[in-house]
Order: sequence, then C-alpha cells, then structure tokens
Amino acid sequence: MRDSRHWLTWLALVGLFLLLTAMPAFSQQCALCYTQAASSGRRMIQALQGGILILVLPPTLGSIGMIFVVYRKSNQTRPTDDSDESDQDW
Repeated sequence: MRDSRHWLTWLALVGLFLLLTAMPAFSQQCALCYTQAASSGRRMIQALQGGILILVLPPTLGSIGMIFVVYRKSNQTRPTDDSDESDQDW
C-alpha cells in the first residue's frame, strides 16, 4: 500500500512539473511560421495541419507501442535456476 502511494505521489509531481514547464513552450512561436500561416489560403492551412499530423502521429504510435511491449515483457517471469527439473545446461 505504501509503495503504491509513493508511486502515485511521484507520478503526480512529475505530471505537475511537466504541465508547469510546458507553459513557456506554448508561448514561443516562430514568427515566420505564424505570418506564413496567417497569410496563406485555406488549402495551405489544410496542408499545414496534415503535415503536422503526419509528423506527430508515427512517433506517438511508436512510443505507445514501445511502452506496451516493455510493460508486457516486465510482467513475464523467468524460470528459477534452483529447480532440479531443468533439462537445459546454461
């Protein structure tokens, strides 16, 4: 119980830290990108949004997949070396 409470507290602090440090990142905008997007037409804005999606989606899916694989592998157990029933000599 205490270990899970410690883990939850640590996770909450990390989440709070990430939320607080993300605020300055949102305020930094590229002036060139902003002016180009503001002066462009509807098709260019759609192309820009599509490009952003294409650049964000693969790394996000890859990260989620890697987290899933690591989580699944961490729950697997290895046989102990103390058993006399083992036929393998390592």
